[in-house]
Amino acid sequence: MTQVSRRTALKSSAAISLLAGFGCGRNAPSTTDELASLDAVATAQAIKSGDVTALEVVNAAIDRAEKINPAINAIVTPYYETAREKAAAAPAGAWFGVPTFIKDLNNVIGQRTTFGARAFANYVAPTQSAHIDAIFANGLVSLGKSASPEFGLTATTEPLLSGAVRNPWNTNHSVGGSSGGAAALVAARVTPVAHGSDGGGSIRIPASCCGLVGLKPTRARTPFPDGDPNAPVVLTEHGIESRTVRDTAAYLAMMEVENDLPPVGLVGGPVTARKKIAFFTKAPTGVAVDREVAAVTEATASKLEALGHEVTEIEPPFDSAVLQDFGIYWAARVAGVVANWERVSGQKASYNTFEPFTFGLIEFYEARRSLLETAIARLIAFERDYRAAFSDIDLLLSPVLATPPPEIGYLSTAYGFDLIMERLAEYVAFTQVVNVSGGTAISLPVGVSAGGLPIGAQLAAAPGNEKAVLEVAYELEEEFAWHTRTPDLPY
Repeated sequence: MTQVSRRTALKSSAAISLLAGFGCGRNAPSTTDELASLDAVATAQAIKSGDVTALEVVNAAIDRAEKINPAINAIVTPYYETAREKAAAAPAGAWFGVPTFIKDLNNVIGQRTTFGARAFANYVAPTQSAHIDAIFANGLVSLGKSASPEFGLTATTEPLLSGAVRNPWNTNHSVGGSSGGAAALVAARVTPVAHGSDGGGSIRIPASCCGLVGLKPTRARTPFPDGDPNAPVVLTEHGIESRTVRDTAAYLAMMEVENDLPPVGLVGGPVTARKKIAFFTKAPTGVAVDREVAAVTEATASKLEALGHEVTEIEPPFDSAVLQDFGIYWAARVAGVVANWERVSGQKASYNTFEPFTFGLIEFYEARRSLLETAIARLIAFERDYRAAFSDIDLLLSPVLATPPPEIGYLSTAYGFDLIMERLAEYVAFTQVVNVSGGTAISLPVGVSAGGLPIGAQLAAAPGNEKAVLEVAYELEEEFAWHTRTPDLPY
């Protein structure tokens, strides 16, 4: 088990002390409306200063969850009484009392983990990962498990097990995936942050759909999550869906572990040093990018140039070959998960236990099994190509997705596999390369469609350079003031 280092603990204290100011301590938050408006840093400071108790904060979050969840369907399994018990205990951790949710792909000891699959509807976890240990060690209080698509396999959160999660900005539209339940709950102001994971864009995609900040950290930056640390290519890093850059920065500072990566520490705001930024709006796969989405990226580039950064437009620096290899590797992992379930359960997988899309991915892999070894070799080599793209720039700016959030049902996993894959390819084309490379990227809610739906832009950097990403993100937050935009809510 990965241990949280003393350095990490000290950094988490620094994160709170340096990022405390948010009006707390002067006018104590008293209503659920006021508490809903606070980010995690401000919530933690309000609790520490005695303006409000952790139990009051948690009870207010539970009240909001009970009011909004019937409309957005983002909570798979609530654990409200457990949360109240944790909040009533002795304070411990820099973010003690800050309410959150844990994504339902991840185990919490003694709690239900469904992985979004009917096969695991009654599974109760006997263990949990080092990352979940670290979340709780830093004092966050989980209200329950947030929804994910089956095994986190797709870019919308509409599992057959628990039903579609609906976007708080327009409940006819998708929240993205796979951290879709987490993003919906944060966008709906139920909790200031919620745990997520990103294996191909699964923090950044929901952040873009729901008007949030979503950082995919560098590979091995945080305690290792559930999964195989010896996998040929480790794709997934964990983090949070948040509404403010400072929450994301503080969380990273708390969770960072000591290893060979250059340390990030606490990034407390923008700096005066200007960056070299290249941007592109064309998809590496050649699919059409919605004009509104491209315009948001272009407007962001113009804003960065006005702020004094050196901004250059380029063609996509990566081609679609890496995404084809990613697809084969992704499908191979799915085949392994289902085969392991059959071995452990002694049952044969069927359409009553797993979704049609899951079987489609298995068939996709079986038809390409002979290509897996070559695909893995190319995925490993891709990190070199990705790093080379940053040889004379600091950051890459692009869209997160090719279109605004689609309507519920457009990416339904019950459709024929070929249709789903075609639609996914037309929707998701900018995020996976960062996972393959081990690099870092953030989705920032810089735009809104004509229909009132959020549109994000992605800032990506070479592995280890979260500092540059976060510094520029702070600047854009000041310019676009996205934290002032709120969906219509019943509180």
